[in-house]
Amino acid sequence: MAAKSPVVLILGAGPNIGAGVAKAFASKGYNIGLAARSVKSSEDTDTQVNIAADFSRTEDVVNAFDVVKKKFGIPHVVVYNVSVAHFTPAEDPFALSLGELRADNEVNIFGAFVAAQQAVQGFAQLPSSAARAFITTGNVLNVAVLPKFLSQNVGKSGASGIIATAAEAYAGKGHKFYYADERKPDGAPKYRVDGEAHGKLYYELAHGEKQGPWHQTFVTGQGYTQFENSRL
Repeated sequence: MAAKSPVVLILGAGPNIGAGVAKAFASKGYNIGLAARSVKSSEDTDTQVNIAADFSRTEDVVNAFDVVKKKFGIPHVVVYNVSVAHFTPAEDPFALSLGELRADNEVNIFGAFVAAQQAVQGFAQLPSSAARAFITTGNVLNVAVLPKFLSQNVGKSGASGIIATAAEAYAGKGHKFYYADERKPDGAPKYRVDGEAHGKLYYELAHGEKQGPWHQTFVTGQGYTQFENSRL
């Protein structure tokens, strides 16, 4: 009997990063799970399942794992490519309401936590030879201060804290955790990010022999790049 194809679950399957990651893994023989508000189950194929999901509801995160496991098996690689933000005037970040902050944290922090938790439960059931990786798409806001992005500052700081903790705790088990942060060559944030470059990096991270630097600041065309001062 032929071995089952490995599985990647992409939570937040947009037209740029989500599509770039799906393309990269599909080209390597992966079955693909795509979860987003916009996808349609009527467009499922033999190698791709589409799961309608609203990530303001953590139960939709759990459901995405359940659907993929039923269709293809336990995800080997999980990508949390979801982010929301309410913006504020730069001179008055506390114009952000508590309700707005809570709503954003539900997606940016709690959704990432539940996804990582679900991923680890699955990784424990996979063979040691499997690529076991959880990758969240980040940006500079876990280390930089931009007052009108207070909600994202909180959200990305929380998500990166989850990743840093998991990378430390699970490295001995062979599970890998990364916060990916695309930059310009000078270390400045890159606002128009490259979906294809993300796909290439994510595949390489998933198939690395061991945990690398959890904060994956990278530049298109040169990969991981460590910046001495990442604050603006």
